[in-house]
Amino acid sequence: MQLHTRTWGTGHRTALLVHGMMSDHRSWRRVGPRLAALGYRVLAVDLRGHGRSPRGHGADPVQRYRPDLLAQDLVDTLPAEADLAVGHSLGGLALSLAVDRLRPRRAVYSDPAWCIRGPGRGLDPAGFAWFRTAAREQIAALNPRWEASDVDLELATIALWDPDTGGGLAELAGRALLPERPTVPSLVQLADPSFVIGPEHAAELSRRGFEVRTVAGAGHTIHRDDLPGFLASLDGWI
Repeated sequence: MQLHTRTWGTGHRTALLVHGMMSDHRSWRRVGPRLAALGYRVLAVDLRGHGRSPRGHGADPVQRYRPDLLAQDLVDTLPAEADLAVGHSLGGLALSLAVDRLRPRRAVYSDPAWCIRGPGRGLDPAGFAWFRTAAREQIAALNPRWEASDVDLELATIALWDPDTGGGLAELAGRALLPERPTVPSLVQLADPSFVIGPEHAAELSRRGFEVRTVAGAGHTIHRDDLPGFLASLDGWI
């Protein structure tokens, strides 16, 4: 599937950005221009079922939005051998499943969805559908460090989002999906605390050869909670 893509900059280096559940390329609205100013041509996709990209096909949402299909979409849409690839949350999971084919020089997984919670344990796959009816005040309360414009943007992206995308994670609920090893030099950037990568899994990722850094005080969407902290955490990677 060919995904909708937004581009910032015309630099000689290439950066790829992959958003998380319920968002689209606009979640990178401040990151894209910052990377462009550093000399990157920045490509940010809308995952299937998000933004202006096509919806998945078929009656079963588990089959329409399987993570391996999200990964294949990235391979079908984005250039191989980019200088940098960044995936947040669900986008981090999709990127990790595509990285062996995209082969970027460096990969950054920002609070990646590698530990999917089971039913009734916080943001489990079925629970995502609640956000389709969430009020602005609820989104703001869940993300107290966001700018007002990010809250408005989240409401706009949720309105375009297919809530069945959560079903694509249903078969993975309760499982740890940590990559066995980094296919390319890889940074795992964690929120503080992270509800998707706990301390034991973070230590295991370090043992497996990933560099792990935490952005103090940041919530799950690190680049929207604390842009300076997000960028500082990428020192040596951008």
